[in-house]
Amino acid sequence: MSNKTIFGLILALIVVVVGWQSFFVVSEIQRGIVLQFGKVVRTDVQPGLHLKLPFVQEARLFDGRLLTLDTATQRYLTLEKKALMVDSYAKWRIADVERFYTATSGIRALAEDRLSRQLESGLRNEVARRSLNEVVSGERDQLMADITTVLDTSARRELGIEVLDVRVKAIDLPNEVNRSVFERMSSEREREAREHRAKGNELAEGIRADADRQQRVILAEAFREAEQVRGDGDAQAAAIYAEAYNKDAEFYSFYRSLQAYRESFASKSDILVLDPDSDFFRYLQGGSAP
Repeated sequence: MSNKTIFGLILALIVVVVGWQSFFVVSEIQRGIVLQFGKVVRTDVQPGLHLKLPFVQEARLFDGRLLTLDTATQRYLTLEKKALMVDSYAKWRIADVERFYTATSGIRALAEDRLSRQLESGLRNEVARRSLNEVVSGERDQLMADITTVLDTSARRELGIEVLDVRVKAIDLPNEVNRSVFERMSSEREREAREHRAKGNELAEGIRADADRQQRVILAEAFREAEQVRGDGDAQAAAIYAEAYNKDAEFYSFYRSLQAYRESFASKSDILVLDPDSDFFRYLQGGSAP
């Protein structure tokens, strides 16, 4: 291989290396800047193919997508000095590439660490301004909106980051107070249960007393009506007997004597001690009543 050939290969290699170092590509999901000796000379490079000075300038590319910062559960105090364990997360993305690089050297972990501290501080301030009920349910949406606004303002100014949303995933009581809260809730429920049972017993007694009163009234009215019907029946029977007796007194007397004989001699073991001349046997003697 001649010297010209070797020189040509070296020159071609140099051209390839220089060309490789002169171009860079920014994808649709990236944000980029160009540094020259560590100083930012081009900011917010748009997606596409770009030129830079080889070996002098350097392209730094960052993730431009919407990212999630998932923080660890933290302990906060409400307005009544009650402790809460709050689990939250934030949605963010790079808004100012130059400020982001200047503040964090383009390191995502460093940016999220600083953002998480700001989120923790903001949540602590917002929770401290509200009562337990407001944090848990009453103003929960407003709390998230307020912390989003505050965190977005500070993150844009200090980190070049845009915070789009902050959400509270869960709010719990600390483990050391869970038992006391459970016991207090249990005692309150037992007290309410006793009150309901007492009211139920009171209503039951009233219902039973009213039912007993109605029963006595119904029985008394039924007994009165029964006695009235029985009296009317007895009166009608007496009237019928009297009318029948008046039609044929002798036959009625005979019929009643036969009934008396039937009832008196119904059993063979019955014994009657009577005078044979008694008026009881007047129809057995073949005579008529006097």
